[in-house]
Amino acid sequence: MTQKKARFHIPVRSLAPNVITVLALCAGMFGVRFAYLGQWESAVTAILVAGVFDGLDGSVARLLKGTSRFGAELDSLSDVISFGVAPALIMYMWVLSDIRGIGWLMSLVFAICMALRLARFNTVMKDDELGAEVKAGYYTGIPAPASAALAVWPMILSFEFKLPFLTDPKICSAYMAVLCVLTVSRIPTFSLKSLKIHKEHVMFVLLGIAVLASLLITDLWMTMSVVGMIYVISIPTIALFAYRQKD
Repeated sequence: MTQKKARFHIPVRSLAPNVITVLALCAGMFGVRFAYLGQWESAVTAILVAGVFDGLDGSVARLLKGTSRFGAELDSLSDVISFGVAPALIMYMWVLSDIRGIGWLMSLVFAICMALRLARFNTVMKDDELGAEVKAGYYTGIPAPASAALAVWPMILSFEFKLPFLTDPKICSAYMAVLCVLTVSRIPTFSLKSLKIHKEHVMFVLLGIAVLASLLITDLWMTMSVVGMIYVISIPTIALFAYRQKD
């Protein structure tokens, strides 16, 4: 008699984070599709949705105790597409294609820098240095979701402010170059994971989140413009604070 092969069952808690990761990948690809169709606001929204999914998958994995090496690798591959390739292609189709080779070069470099940033992130995790960074209150370089959001930030600003320089391909190309450097740099940047909220302030934080959510619904692009500006200002502020701590 032939022996039946043992069947292996995957618990739902291990599957759920991977489903969210795949949804993030899908959102990034939809962003490219919307850009191809000229639906720029939908394209940017898809990138922002991918960022939300990316923030959820890790939290859900830890909550359900469903972390796995497969999930970590899938997350990195998804991030390369959603936060590296997708924003690069969207920006190229938006204005960078107007300067042809240079615009394509900057899109290509951005995707490469994102891959390098994620490869370094994975290496740091294996070297157990990531925990030290988070405890110190910063990341090294701009995180992938934030970098993707900043890549399409000129588009977000142009939805709200009709300023000519926001759609200038040369300015956008130079902006992408600076962003590429910051993405792979070792400059300390803001980390939400390091924040600790005193129990007396929890109600105010929840109220602030509710206000932010309502602003995102009522005026998405103005709110994201302000959020982007705050994050950009935080980069030199966090860097200066981190260097002073070392001294």
